[in-house]
Amino acid sequence: MTRLVLIGAPLAVIASIVLGAGDSEQPAITQQAAGPAKSGAATPEAAEEADEHADEIDALPPGLATPAMKETASRLISSAEASTLDWRSQYGAIEDIGDGAGYTAGIVGFCSGTNDMLQLVEAYTEEHPDNPLARFLPALRTVDGTDSHEGLDPGFTDAWRQAAEDPAFREAQDTTRDRLYFEPAVRLAKLDGLGTLGQFVYYDAMVLHGPGIEADGFYGIRDAAMASADTAAEGGDETAYLNAFLDAGRTAIKARTVQRDTTRIDTAQRVFLREGNLGLEKPLVWQVYGETFRIT
Repeated sequence: MTRLVLIGAPLAVIASIVLGAGDSEQPAITQQAAGPAKSGAATPEAAEEADEHADEIDALPPGLATPAMKETASRLISSAEASTLDWRSQYGAIEDIGDGAGYTAGIVGFCSGTNDMLQLVEAYTEEHPDNPLARFLPALRTVDGTDSHEGLDPGFTDAWRQAAEDPAFREAQDTTRDRLYFEPAVRLAKLDGLGTLGQFVYYDAMVLHGPGIEADGFYGIRDAAMASADTAAEGGDETAYLNAFLDAGRTAIKARTVQRDTTRIDTAQRVFLREGNLGLEKPLVWQVYGETFRIT
């Protein structure tokens, strides 16, 4: 895997965001398609820079991280991942959807072949060693990076559903989702000077593509977008940059051999952007896979 050179904003840009562009508040599973490299990539330079300036970034308005907006984000993600707004109904969902990532399960499609499921079950087992999934940890370590079910069948899907009845496992899914996807995406969006819609666009892309540095991973997509448009933090137009990011994400989706549907961009995120709804303010009306959803 080749590391791409990713452009991060310097401290002076962070300061300018804090002082003058803090506009974050203003301006199932059947569709998971991240592929086997979903969460196993090396830490990109952009993520490292975001971590370095965490205090400055965290001082910005919370944007997508407010409880109400995070709930909206979870419902939007679930409409694309599971064709339902009831994202909490997906804790126990599990199936192999034939995308090369093994079993896909839970609220953001943790995959047995993409390392995030392994991280989730390890964290849960550390706190609750007698859980139903603990006995499958050796098999999860073996199949990580593949689509194999070796050592998982029979019994793993039933064990997952049983574990999902435990509030502690549901909390572990929330925590792992936030650590791997939500928090890095929102933090980097703020680094790039993006408001609440842009933060959601990054989060959705992080969930769908995984935090990979390849052309079809999140950081590769961001790199492609930054090659064609300046971020808001660099002095560019936020809408123009987000259009470039969505174009790059759409290209990555279409390049796949499975799950090539782009409606989560075409008839959802692009609609919000075209309406100028950079604050992701309600009411929201969008379509995914031909089905209409509303949040009022």
